[in-house]
Amino acid sequence: QLQLVESGGGLVQPGGSLRLSCTIHGSSLAGYSVGWFRQAPGKEREGVSCWSNREADARYGPPVKGRFTLSKDHAKNEVYLQMNNLGPEDTGTYYCVADSGTCPRIEYAYWGRGTQVTVSS
Repeated sequence: QLQLVESGGGLVQPGGSLRLSCTIHGSSLAGYSVGWFRQAPGKEREGVSCWSNREADARYGPPVKGRFTLSKDHAKNEVYLQMNNLGPEDTGTYYCVADSGTCPRIEYAYWGRGTQVTVSS
């Protein structure tokens, strides 16, 4: 049973950067697909990025491709989302996710509680 704990959210001005972290407890992240979802108020949940356990690199949703980077640190059992050139449209709650299957996928077995990102001047 995995527990995912996000950190790193906050308030940032448009054009700024944030790095989100996700610490995975309960098992090694090796063998799991990991990623990030986000949800803005009044909007549906949206997949941001994922790194499949069967692929060599991460995938990104069109709205964030070229601006966000997903990375992993196996030694620390952590997953990161580096977010650059943020805009108000990136505001929302960001959730770390993990699953033993491949990604992208709609449903993940494990979710963190989320961290709030607000982009505003």
